[in-house]
Amino acid sequence: MQYRILGNTMPAVEVRFDQAGESMYTQSGGMAWQSDGVKMDTSTKGGIMKGVGRMFAGESMFMATYTAEKPGAEVAFASTVPGEILPINVGETGGLICQKGAFLCAEPNVNLNVSFTKKFTAGLLGGEGFILQDLSGTGMAFLEIDGDKVIKELQPGEVIKVDTGNVVAFERSVSYEIERVKGLKNIFLGGEGLFLTKLVGPGRVILQTQNFNEFAGRIARMIPSK
Repeated sequence: MQYRILGNTMPAVEVRFDQAGESMYTQSGGMAWQSDGVKMDTSTKGGIMKGVGRMFAGESMFMATYTAEKPGAEVAFASTVPGEILPINVGETGGLICQKGAFLCAEPNVNLNVSFTKKFTAGLLGGEGFILQDLSGTGMAFLEIDGDKVIKELQPGEVIKVDTGNVVAFERSVSYEIERVKGLKNIFLGGEGLFLTKLVGPGRVILQTQNFNEFAGRIARMIPSK
């Protein structure tokens, strides 16, 4: 399997299969275009419970798998908002914990599961939900970045506090928790919400410069109510 990233503002990843039988999977509706010789199959990929779990993690219940019926067949998956597409070799990273909605597509040996925060109530109130996505296995996966990506290499014990919507993914060695903003003035007048995501090293953290939920909220406030 070979791939290339196309475009800058609204990028897509185009995959070219070297052999018949190679495949990629994505959430339902994630495919942008394909050549002849690609077969599509839709399933819950792992059963009903895994499908329901993915719904809570921000993905679709059903996943679509695209399989090459001949060498040289191509299929492309496009981003849904302006930003970047980040290729990840999951086997080399040892797995990643991702924010819901970050997953775009992956090879079949990459597993996409749900991951609960350690503190249910903190995650529930954290602004982005209490369920994350767990990428494991081997092969290539592609993550969707809102805006531009920023990669931080945290040293042991190093802390970074991030608006939850600006977190894309982090390695399993990084600990994660939701922290409440301190001070009544900061809570009511600071404009940053009630909670921050606290990430503690060691390990790699992938951030994004755009918080799409915040952006969508600003747009929604400008829409006339009548």
